[in-house]
Amino acid sequence: MKNRICVDTDMEVDNEEEEVPHLLDLNTRGRVDDGHQLRSSDSLFPGLIDDVAMDCLALACPSDYTSLSCINSRFNKLVKNGDLYGWRKHLGIKEHWVYLVCDLKGWEAFDPLRKLWMTLPKMPCDECFHHADKESLAVGNELLVFGREMFDFAIWKYNSTCKSWAKCQGMNLPRCLFGSGSFGSIAIVAGGSDINGNVLDSAELYDSSLGTWETLPKMTTPRRLCSGFFMDGKFYVIGGMLSSTVSLTCGEEYNFETRKWRKIEGMYPYANRAAQAPPLVAVVDNELYAVEYLSNLVKRYDKGKNMWNILGRLPLRADSSNGWGLAFKACGEELLVVGGQKGPNGEAIVLNACSPKFGMRNGALDWKFLGVKEHVGVFVYNCAVMGCCL
Repeated sequence: MKNRICVDTDMEVDNEEEEVPHLLDLNTRGRVDDGHQLRSSDSLFPGLIDDVAMDCLALACPSDYTSLSCINSRFNKLVKNGDLYGWRKHLGIKEHWVYLVCDLKGWEAFDPLRKLWMTLPKMPCDECFHHADKESLAVGNELLVFGREMFDFAIWKYNSTCKSWAKCQGMNLPRCLFGSGSFGSIAIVAGGSDINGNVLDSAELYDSSLGTWETLPKMTTPRRLCSGFFMDGKFYVIGGMLSSTVSLTCGEEYNFETRKWRKIEGMYPYANRAAQAPPLVAVVDNELYAVEYLSNLVKRYDKGKNMWNILGRLPLRADSSNGWGLAFKACGEELLVVGGQKGPNGEAIVLNACSPKFGMRNGALDWKFLGVKEHVGVFVYNCAVMGCCL
């Protein structure tokens, strides 16, 4: 039985500013090569011109690429060299993967669309980094993991295209306990503590396409244990601690055009305490949401009034560990909560999602179950959502 694949060849892509990736060698894009008919083994799909075959393959789920790479050597090469991912980006195909680590066994990835789990290769780090506290963020096609080796801070990155780990270039001023956020291929880390424990007011921008760090202008206030995010084309930092006893309720806004920071008083009134986690925040459709640990409530930020309004309750408790061990992230147009839960089959990590626009029922958030990872404890050590053209 033959499988028939249908593609809408009338699809239009309005992307004049972005150069179309040069995916296939001109000698093999058509059916004729220097006057000689190409063999069926030279085609991505026998019977289809390569342009149509590329569209078909781009619409397939990346989790199936390992199996599909058996089609022929040309497709296998497209996957390994990243050309197919570039074509997916050109077509605007965007998917999200949730990366998390819940025990020392290593990182797992979850596909919310197909409800699939994938175990990442073991990170080739030293034992000190393996057992140390870590921070993470996803930017472009990379997962960055920040930690500490024997004598200094270090960064490892996982490339979702190559499915492998590599050492990442270090920051200009290495740090931990910083706020961070990503947008497309760039990420910003702000504040934190240096190797000697000094609280920092500096910030750096990481460009995943170049693998380099750029030092940004300094913030108005040093802070650690803070949170960062992109919203309305700007980068924000909120909350955190000025010292072990002084909490911050102000936020800061970085304008890329003026390259200046603007202080916003009272942007995050739920002041951190020394034992509390950094603010749990997420941005969906340029709207900011946060979790109030003590009440387990989800709140939405009113930009005009600089105040927070109650939206609903979490599906899991955040108060038992002062916000630690729970992940609150944006996943496309939904809010994502990842946390531990004890059930009849033991301990497990549960993923729930809700649309803040359309996921309301009787005035409350209507959380939907996405997936579960059993027998891994109830504590989420790190979590990052990769939302790119994978």
